[in-house]
Amino acid sequence: MAESKRINCNACKYYYVTWDPNFPKGCKAHGFKTKHLPSLEVFRASGHPCYLFEPKHGRRS
Repeated sequence: MAESKRINCNACKYYYVTWDPNFPKGCKAHGFKTKHLPSLEVFRASGHPCYLFEPKHGRRS
């Protein structure tokens, strides 16, 4: 994956931090929790960057 196309989940409105120490990162749009950034899991599974990314209000990325 090209560095310029990497999705920054921290800037996405669907990203959240969970209370689960085994799966501390989550994506509300895709509906899963993971140890890694959700965008990396999406890329590993599909071979494509996350298409549900939406920037948080007041942020650019």
